[in-house]
Amino acid sequence: MMAQEKYRSHIVKRGETIATISNKYGISERAILKLNPDSKDGLRENAVIILPNNGVIVKPGTGRSFIIHKVRKRETLFSLSQKYNVTIDDIKKFNKQLYATSLRKNDKIKIPQGEPVVSAETEVTTNTEVAAIDKHAVKPKETVYGIARMYGITMNELIALNPRLTTDLPIGTVLNVPGKAVTVTANIDDECYGFYTVKPKEGFYRIEKNLGMTEEEIVALNPYAKDGLKEGMILKIPKGIAMIEASGSITTTDLERTINNRETRRIALMLPFQLSKTQVDSLDSKDVLKRSSAMRVALDFYSGALLATEFMKDKGVSTIVDVYDTEGRESKVSSIINSNNFSEVDAVIGPLLGVTVARAAADLKRENIPVFSPLSNRAIDMTSNLFQTIPSDAMLGDRLLKYMKPLAVDKNVIIITDGKSASDKAKLVAAFPGATLISPREQGYIYVADVDKKLTSTKENWVILASENPIIVSNVVPMLNGIPGDYNIRLFTMDKNNAYESDDVSNVQLANLNFTFPSVNKSYDYSAKNAFLISYKNKHGVMPNRFAVRGFDVTYDVLLRLANADNVYEASDEDFMTEYVENRFRYGKKLFSGYENTAMYILRYTDKLQFEVLD
Repeated sequence: MMAQEKYRSHIVKRGETIATISNKYGISERAILKLNPDSKDGLRENAVIILPNNGVIVKPGTGRSFIIHKVRKRETLFSLSQKYNVTIDDIKKFNKQLYATSLRKNDKIKIPQGEPVVSAETEVTTNTEVAAIDKHAVKPKETVYGIARMYGITMNELIALNPRLTTDLPIGTVLNVPGKAVTVTANIDDECYGFYTVKPKEGFYRIEKNLGMTEEEIVALNPYAKDGLKEGMILKIPKGIAMIEASGSITTTDLERTINNRETRRIALMLPFQLSKTQVDSLDSKDVLKRSSAMRVALDFYSGALLATEFMKDKGVSTIVDVYDTEGRESKVSSIINSNNFSEVDAVIGPLLGVTVARAAADLKRENIPVFSPLSNRAIDMTSNLFQTIPSDAMLGDRLLKYMKPLAVDKNVIIITDGKSASDKAKLVAAFPGATLISPREQGYIYVADVDKKLTSTKENWVILASENPIIVSNVVPMLNGIPGDYNIRLFTMDKNNAYESDDVSNVQLANLNFTFPSVNKSYDYSAKNAFLISYKNKHGVMPNRFAVRGFDVTYDVLLRLANADNVYEASDEDFMTEYVENRFRYGKKLFSGYENTAMYILRYTDKLQFEVLD
């Protein structure tokens, strides 16, 4: 009887491994192998293995026992901490994936019980954490990243200790550092290793998914990471992985490879086709199409969305598509919803305009039908079922500042702003407190003399232009191109608005200034052998415009999320990013509100008149 209570059997199914069984039962791989030593060389289908019964498991070396808890609906880390009388930090410590993901129903997690055994080594580590500030003299080949890593701190923490820190460190420079190094040296063999900066909410689980490195491999190279990861921490990783991560491709999750739900899905497309305006005569229809930009956008978006459903069909997932003409009117949206049954709809994509998408989300909230706003980033009432697929202008601007700040320590920053950009000005001054401010004169212009005297030939000059005024933008861009002298000037903006589309602002001038800005999307490469581009060209005889690409990217992402979970809410709980032809998606849940896409690009205009993705 005792044996039956302590152990259970499991019949191995096709494709199962020690790792998948470990995850299924919440049992460590070591515990399984200890009871089944013959399994080290792999598992045979239909083989019977012995497992510890889910109950209390003692982790060697910790002095603590664990309860395996299966997460129920509406349970949170807080409620579990109260139920088991442990801290939230303790639960996360023994379930590393919870640093990067939230609790999900049916997850099996380890709840620590009892007090940990505190060794002398643990006490020493604790004392080190509160040690006094010390000094570090820069040695040959040392870098700021290597030094931060050497002391187990982030770049921001190193900058806080050394406000005048630059990336160019002369040998012998004395820096303020924590009292004791956690690694032997700041030098890293450039031939073998590189650096990786831990991102917000990123734990061992997410890094393993992104970089393919296990917790044990990371800790082996970075001993100070054994107590967990924190945002900004700098890790030593093999250079091949570092180069892939730096390119940006490793940070995305490929949902095509993880499809596990091939049920037929139903989506609704709500677009302003405005069919009532068309005539039976084809010439009249063409004339209407020429005059109606909303109709053109709707048809282009629709063409991309339909191709997304065909791509899903090739992967074994069928899609039922309900198409509705909103006519661009809020009242029509309500009429469509009231006249049709949406209870079986997995997701609504559209309408396109902010006011109409807000109406659709509000009317469908009662049935909790997810609504995706595909083209508008206007500030609207964010109901809990609304997915805002385009980041707001404020989010774009903030992302540029986050990109620039750690790189600006040794730059001459100049901010050019007008009175109408007060919000951006306040953010820029806060981000770059030592920057020079330049405002237009009474006539509304910036003159060469205003800028020339602020430039330096000893540093790179970063000019940040914050204005929506086409007169100022068309004044500043040509002027920066024509300033005499040996100056290295780079132009930035938090908002690439319509003022940059003026005839007086040429792409060549922007490229000369390495124009850098945040963007919702990138531009696809016409020569790329992309499956969507090839399929679209074969089907329609032309290359897709940005609205057709947007229709494909948004719809394909929604359908792939549905093919990886029961619903899009569950599929968007984890913090991960997807990327397709021109767009990225990384949804975050707002408190008491809907979901926002926080994924975007930092682009630079190159001398080849092409956009380079920097981040």
